[in-house]
Amino acid sequence: MTSASAYGADLQPFAGITSFMRCPVTRELAGVEIAMVGIPYDSGTSYRSGTRFGPRKIREASLMLWGYNNPLSVRPLETLRVVDYGDVDVIPPSITDTMHNIETEVGALLTQGLTIIALGGDHSISLPLLRAHAKQYGPMSVVHFDSHPDTWATEFGGRLYSHGTPFRRALEEKLIQPNGYIQVGLRGSTSGPTDWQDARDLGVQVITMDEAAHMGIPAVIRAIHERVSGPIYVTLDIDATDPAFAPGTGTPEVGGFTSHQMLQLVRGLKGLNVIGFDLVEVSPPYDHGDITAILAANLAFEFLSLLAVKKKTQYTRHNTQDSSA
Repeated sequence: MTSASAYGADLQPFAGITSFMRCPVTRELAGVEIAMVGIPYDSGTSYRSGTRFGPRKIREASLMLWGYNNPLSVRPLETLRVVDYGDVDVIPPSITDTMHNIETEVGALLTQGLTIIALGGDHSISLPLLRAHAKQYGPMSVVHFDSHPDTWATEFGGRLYSHGTPFRRALEEKLIQPNGYIQVGLRGSTSGPTDWQDARDLGVQVITMDEAAHMGIPAVIRAIHERVSGPIYVTLDIDATDPAFAPGTGTPEVGGFTSHQMLQLVRGLKGLNVIGFDLVEVSPPYDHGDITAILAANLAFEFLSLLAVKKKTQYTRHNTQDSSA
């Protein structure tokens, strides 16, 4: 086996410090390009809590990643300078204080030119992440993998902030580009007949799970590329995956994507101008054999790999332009 990086991914899985792929755990950010950021918050959940333990378990599962992405032909830790920033300071009794901390801490990283891969945590964390990114990039396109639209107007008897409302608030706050938002994988029972249509009425392109199964993965990927442009933010709720492959989540819905299909969908974002990611709703207390955390770690690795491919493509394009000048 060849060495995967100078940061420790060449060590045996049982050795070393439990950071993401054993990247340095540091907040010294000179020369750093990518920060893995944990957000262990789950007080926005509506059913089963436990996602506060998600970032720690994803980091642990990442120790089995050897470092080379064969389908994308890239070794991200050699192409990118990656650190594990640690966790945002969350306040379990207060969602508003936690969102303030997320927006402030991540916003400070973005102003230093870093790209963030955030590990949740429940889906309420996406709203402050989008706020921070919008301050840096302006309104963005959004690719959203999920079994739920998370565009409810309120939850819990009028509560504006929860894991069911972040994208309604983001649309209201104009953080998302008009006609630049696509949701993929919606399925399951809902509280009423209009839940999915409400998302469409807000301007979201919705590809339900049944539609995705009929279209096939390549067609779904084409639809994503046709929908989004400019700076693109990707948010992935692990419950987009069928609970047979990802049982460790708070609101599982049967009939979802396989783990292989999720990998295909993320790899299919190659070529897009992705500027940020979050991966949410991994709940270790409901996991079996750590299979959800293992999938989540691999999906985060795919995020890293996309950024490495993007950097290599930009470098090649720049050199080609210089040589032709």
